[in-house]
Amino acid sequence: MNYETVIGLEVHAELSTKTKIFCDCTTEFGGEVNTHCCPICTGMPGVLPVLNKKVVDYAIKAGLATNCEITEFGKQDRKNYFYPDLPKAYQISQYDLPVCKNGYIDIEVNGQKKRIGITRIHIEEDAGKLMHDEWGTGSLIDYNRCGVPLIEIVTEPDMRTPEEAKVFLETLKSILQYIDVSDCKMQEGSLRCDINLSVKPVGQKEFGVRTEMKNVNSFRAAVRAMEYEAKRQIEIVESGKQVEQETRRWDDVKGVSYAMRNKEEAHDYRYFPEPDLVPIVINKEWIEEIRKTLPELPNAKKERYIKQYQLPEYDAAIITSSRTLAQFFEECVESGANPKIVSNWFMGDLMRILKDNNLEPEEIPFPGQYIAKLLALIEKGTISGSIAKKVLEVMFDEAKDPEIIVKEKGLIQISDESQLVEIAKKVIEDNPQSVADYKGGKEKALGFLVGQCMKATKGKANPQMLNNLLKEMLNK
Repeated sequence: MNYETVIGLEVHAELSTKTKIFCDCTTEFGGEVNTHCCPICTGMPGVLPVLNKKVVDYAIKAGLATNCEITEFGKQDRKNYFYPDLPKAYQISQYDLPVCKNGYIDIEVNGQKKRIGITRIHIEEDAGKLMHDEWGTGSLIDYNRCGVPLIEIVTEPDMRTPEEAKVFLETLKSILQYIDVSDCKMQEGSLRCDINLSVKPVGQKEFGVRTEMKNVNSFRAAVRAMEYEAKRQIEIVESGKQVEQETRRWDDVKGVSYAMRNKEEAHDYRYFPEPDLVPIVINKEWIEEIRKTLPELPNAKKERYIKQYQLPEYDAAIITSSRTLAQFFEECVESGANPKIVSNWFMGDLMRILKDNNLEPEEIPFPGQYIAKLLALIEKGTISGSIAKKVLEVMFDEAKDPEIIVKEKGLIQISDESQLVEIAKKVIEDNPQSVADYKGGKEKALGFLVGQCMKATKGKANPQMLNNLLKEMLNK
């Protein structure tokens, strides 16, 4: 029997506010344990929370960027359950009146466009962090993260493959970074997701029993977790048993998930309106004020790059997937570089260096103007394309202006014809077989001879001049 996977996501994004959701403690990552907390975020008796307006601003902004309706009258609710890292024994969240609802994000997978529904976006406070010792004898709690503001983006169960879910997560991350509401640093827990997944026979309308995997904090781990869970559920159904509705934990090191507890329903949390906070009233003027701050979003920017710069759709999608990369690209173009040539360098050497060194675009150590200068050096004939690749490597290592690197390292291209003639003569003398091959009609032999000349000059020879000179000398 063929099975279909049904996937919905609950994505938690920590907001980039300076202070926490209900107090003035810093949201800065790290710091000595239990130094970024106060009686309010640690839930001491007798304290009162005060909602940080910037949290609502950011939630509205995220909602507008994901095509949501904004709830003009909302509230906050207590979600009651005991966790050691939630000292109040309840979490202030939102239940039936979230800030945003009924939105969508359009994604593209294998050339096919698909719309993924956003059920809701609500605000809530984050919990602290449990630190378990490796011997299993005890745990310690760091409350620094307690009270850091979150938005939770809940999708409809519209995704049918792990690949679709991955593209959705990448697209959502890109949008949140573009609108500057979250840094989305998954390694710091700023973006993490819960995966709701079930399987059903192809053609069956009713969904199967779903499970939830909590706090997956990398795209790679999310894909592996979904693939594993789909396979596990299919095996259970095929054996004639029933999938249990439960919450599971994904172990990315072992590549397996394991049951934590039965899956809670809304009534298990005993929601009721938070009595210490006033309702959230959002008027149309407030919404429009936030709308005016929205930047050009990734999909719109991609379409503009295709039309304005004639970039291939694939190149435009890669460049605009990161706000930092798009800004860097525009710096290059504004500095006079040809957009298509910049795009070629981005898709080739720039992305290769980032990947080889495990760097994010934010970690490029030089401004976009330096790429424009590098390309200008090639265009003027000061350096060859192969030398430019080496200069780019040095730019990453030393963050220096390419013009300075070329001068310091003596990389200026040899364009003196008499000097190149002498080099070509020697290469021709040293490679009689290749000369004979070329004269016998083997064009590839010319490429070999050019390569030998480049090797002799350590890549400094002007390849265009060399090519012409060698042809001329060999055809005499």
